[in-house]
Amino acid sequence: MATAATRSAPVFDRETLLAAARERTGLSDFGDTWFFEPMDHYIAAANAEGKLTEAGFAGQTESILKGLASRLRMVEDIKRHPEILDEEVEVAAIILGLPRTGSTIFHRLLASAPGMTAIRWYEAQNYAPLPGDEPGNPKARRAYAEAMIEGWLSLSPELASIHPLDPDAPDEEIIILGQLFITTMVEAMTFIPSFAKWLNGYDQAKGYEDLKTILKYLQWQDPTRRGKKWILKSPQNLPYTEVIANAFPKAVLVMTHRDPLEVVPSYVSMEAALYKLNSVHSDEAVGAFWFPRLAEWMHRFEEARARIGEDRFIDIDYREVAREPLKQAQRVLAHIGVPLDDKIEAALTEFMAGNKREQRPMHDYSLERFGLNEADVREAFASYRARYIS
Repeated sequence: MATAATRSAPVFDRETLLAAARERTGLSDFGDTWFFEPMDHYIAAANAEGKLTEAGFAGQTESILKGLASRLRMVEDIKRHPEILDEEVEVAAIILGLPRTGSTIFHRLLASAPGMTAIRWYEAQNYAPLPGDEPGNPKARRAYAEAMIEGWLSLSPELASIHPLDPDAPDEEIIILGQLFITTMVEAMTFIPSFAKWLNGYDQAKGYEDLKTILKYLQWQDPTRRGKKWILKSPQNLPYTEVIANAFPKAVLVMTHRDPLEVVPSYVSMEAALYKLNSVHSDEAVGAFWFPRLAEWMHRFEEARARIGEDRFIDIDYREVAREPLKQAQRVLAHIGVPLDDKIEAALTEFMAGNKREQRPMHDYSLERFGLNEADVREAFASYRARYIS
C-alpha cells in the first residue's frame, strides 16, 4: 500500500491536459498548435523542478486547462463569426520596465481615461466567454476571477500588500500569453529555472500574433471598445522588447523606472509570495534565481533599446508618478494623441482618489531576507542606475 512517503508525485502530461480541455468544452480544434513546443518544455521543467504541492499541482492544472479551454472556444467562435478577424484594434502604448516600478497603477491610471481601454483581469484569466456569461454581462468570468483572488489570498495573504487584485481592473497581457506557455509569466508562477533559460532563445513572435487575434476577440465581445486606444503593460516586455515592438510597430514604448535597490527585494518578495501558492522553496533559492534574472532582463533590454531607437520610447520615473501622477499621465496621453481635457482630467483625478497606496496594507521587504546584498545589486545594475536613476 502506497504511503505519503512512497507515493509518486503527480506529473503533467500534454495529451492528458489536451484531452481534459476537450472534455471541458466539448470542442477539439486548437487551431495552430505552435504552442505545443513551449508547452512540452514547460511540462518537462515543472515536473523536474517545480516542487509543487498537491494543491499547487491542482492549481497549475486548472491554470493550464482554462487557457486551453479559452483557445478552443476562441477558435470555435472565429469559425462561427469570422468577422472577429475584421476588428480594428489600435495598440497605442505599451508599458515596460522592471517589475515593481509603479507600472500597475500607472497602467490603470492611463486606462481610466475616456477613449482608452485595456485587458481586464477577469478577461486575462479567461479570454473566451464561459458558460453562463451573457453579452455585456460576463458574470461567470467575474465569479471565476473573484474565486481565484479569494483562494490566492487565503494561501498567501501578503499578496494584498504587494499587488492590487481586482477582477475588473486593467492587467497584464502576459497572463494570457502565459497560457500559451511563453513569456515570463510561466516562470513567475512556477519555479522552473531551466524553462527560463530555454525561453531566452525561443522566438515568441507567434505568441504575439495570437495576442493580436485575442485583442480583436476581446473587442468583438465588447463593442464599446471600438475606436478606443488599447494600452498594454508587462515587465515581460523588458527582456523581450523587440518582439512586442515588432508586433505593434506603431505603439509608443513607455518605460517606467525605479531604483533596483528597491525593485529587487520588492519583486523577489512578490515571487516568494506567488510560489507560496503552489510549492515550497526557500527565500534564498528564490533570491538566487530572481536577482540574476532581473539583471539579465535589464541587460537584454539595454541592447534592444539601442537597436530599436530612442524615438519609440518615453521614460517615466516612479518618483515623478508618486509626486504628480496626472502630469506624467498627460505626457503619455499627449504622446499618443489624446490631449488632456476637462473630462479626461476628471476621470484621472477620480481614479487616483480611489486608488491611493495607503488604501492597501504596507509591503515589507528586504534584500537580506533573500540572501542578497546592496553591493551586488549596485554592481549588477550600474549602467542602468547611472543612466536613469540619479
